[in-house]
Amino acid sequence: MAPQDEPATTDEGFVPLFDGSTLAGWHAAPRTFGSVWPGGPDLAGRADLAQADADARAYPARWEVVDGAIEGFQDPDHPGFGGYLVSDRTFGDFELRLEMRPDWPADTGVMLRRRRDTWHGLQVLVDHRKSGSIGGFFGNGLANFHAVPYVLDVSTGADGTPDGLVLEDPATTLEPMTPDKPARLVRRGDPEAFLAAWRFGDWNRLRVRCVGAKPRATTWVNDVLVAEIDLATLEAPNYDADAVAAFLGRSGHLALEVHDNDPRFGEARWARGARCRWRALEIKELSPGD
Repeated sequence: MAPQDEPATTDEGFVPLFDGSTLAGWHAAPRTFGSVWPGGPDLAGRADLAQADADARAYPARWEVVDGAIEGFQDPDHPGFGGYLVSDRTFGDFELRLEMRPDWPADTGVMLRRRRDTWHGLQVLVDHRKSGSIGGFFGNGLANFHAVPYVLDVSTGADGTPDGLVLEDPATTLEPMTPDKPARLVRRGDPEAFLAAWRFGDWNRLRVRCVGAKPRATTWVNDVLVAEIDLATLEAPNYDADAVAAFLGRSGHLALEVHDNDPRFGEARWARGARCRWRALEIKELSPGD
């Protein structure tokens, strides 16, 4: 929408973030490296990552609008590198809701309180891949912590085609579910309720509530509680709540993610030709204390 336009507001107070036909209000950014925590080691300075960082800048993820939805995907001519679609505006306390339809596998997510030109922020995971979590959290450059209630895998039909999500068998994991990951959450949803609600290969609703200077963030998928994290009380190696709050500030950008394919996962993280689709993005800004 044009900057001077006043966005429509629903009866519930939500305002659209996507006009359904253009990427107005958003800008693309490559998925590059940064410090592991505020004031900590800077991955961008590591010699072994210099080429990967240069390639990420040269071949960032692509974004386009198709049939009323935002589609994110790796550069088809130079696959393997990721990127973000970042909101031009910043937001403090809010409720966000959207619909998403990721291919399998596609490792994506929604970043909250993101700094504009770095990878730092709190990510709501939409890791629609083996050993992934949907609705858990990752602290991008905030000590790189995982806080997830459960991890997922895919079931397949008789012909080997993926047809649904299941809980992962720990014996086959690509990324172990260690006890500290769910312990970092202050609330965890029922995995069976999530699996019953998830519509594989179809649109699913994500709702996120983010409030506080050291935010508490809560996620629901198809109206089923998934997870809640409190950055004021979180305990994780190298995590400092005061330093993170000062570093991120009271508000930040939103961002959608296309992940790169690192050596550990390869195309198990993002399949060649895979896409994630987003639509019906809308936000309700909240006053502190709401």
